[in-house]
Amino acid sequence: MDLNTLKRKGGLNMVRGIESINLNSANTKKLADFYIKQVGLKLTDEFYMGEDEAVGYYFEFATGSTSLMIVPHSKVTGKNKNPERIFFNLEVDDIKKEVAKLKKAKVKVIADTYHIESYGWVATFEDVDGNYFQLVQVREN
Repeated sequence: MDLNTLKRKGGLNMVRGIESINLNSANTKKLADFYIKQVGLKLTDEFYMGEDEAVGYYFEFATGSTSLMIVPHSKVTGKNKNPERIFFNLEVDDIKKEVAKLKKAKVKVIADTYHIESYGWVATFEDVDGNYFQLVQVREN
């Protein structure tokens, strides 16, 4: 079924978009510090959740469309054993500059910068919990 058919049948109206991405962690502070200090994300808010008031960390982006939350989860322990299953992309204006910053900060490189035709440039990294994330510089229209 093509995109226009889905729209006509109301198939795209159920979900409006991705509101946030949650990174669950046994050590939210350590993971949040990694994204603040080594990746350069700006912390928007800290919040408390659950009866034990565990701390979560909230990051918003300039586009305002999706946020990243680092939150505790009782069933998450240790490093991610399947980091290839899902990873998220952080869009940047200058991938060469941002990749150089992460390399200087000793962030583990999984795949150095490569090009995807009709999309842009991508580089893949690993965070301190073993999750993969990518920097992307999309092509300009």
